[in-house]
Amino acid sequence: MHEKERHTIILSAVEERPVVTVADLCNLTGASEATIRRDIATLHQDKLLRRVRGGAEALSPPQFVGLAGRPFSVNETMRIEEKQAIAVAAVDMCDDGDAIIINGGTTTFQMVHPLAGRRMQVFTNSFPIAEHLLKHSKNTVMLSGGTIYREQNIILSPFENDVTRNFCARRMFMGAQGLGPLGLMEADPLLIQAEQKLIGQADELVVLVDSTKFEQRSSLVLCPLNRITTVITDDHISDKAAAMLEAAEVKLIVTKSGGAQKAVAS
Repeated sequence: MHEKERHTIILSAVEERPVVTVADLCNLTGASEATIRRDIATLHQDKLLRRVRGGAEALSPPQFVGLAGRPFSVNETMRIEEKQAIAVAAVDMCDDGDAIIINGGTTTFQMVHPLAGRRMQVFTNSFPIAEHLLKHSKNTVMLSGGTIYREQNIILSPFENDVTRNFCARRMFMGAQGLGPLGLMEADPLLIQAEQKLIGQADELVVLVDSTKFEQRSSLVLCPLNRITTVITDDHISDKAAAMLEAAEVKLIVTKSGGAQKAVAS
């Protein structure tokens, strides 16, 4: 990741949270601690943030605390060809008339394009997914209720009495911050709470992650591997990661970016 991209992510993070630690920024950018400390020092010198012990804070504290994680606007520009191929493979699993859940994220957002010619019932907590499908498809679209988190373009509610419990789906399609031996990982407790409710409403859980997500970790586990039915990823997945999924009896679909071909392994 280039320095300018790292600085954008760092400044966005400090605007969303009162204090962001060096470790948080390492997870968001994939950079080393030494690199992040240099970035913080540079931004502090340029009077764009305030350096504090172990991290950084905004010059003006945020009025509204957002979610932990990289902003949607940054994520959507990364590994775009891989995400598009993964999304095509995901939609290929669906039939017209299916009821599906699509969780908010930049990989799942790419499903909107192959969904344009379909007629399905789509429940989502993603404002941009709902908006695009309403404008460019004939799918029936339902939105969850709650607060819109601008940085991630996602709608979340901490309450049990939202419309989530009223929708039952054949499959749920979702991304994640990381995927490892313990299962799917995310960075924010509120995100996990909302996603666990959605997972409970689907018969099958299909995870859409590019191959870099197998190297990323978080302190919070969303669900164990044995809850996942299928993982769709790109052809840079390591043999170790593929073996991990096979051992957990998770179906693996491997896509080739830039083309419609895909390899399927049980």
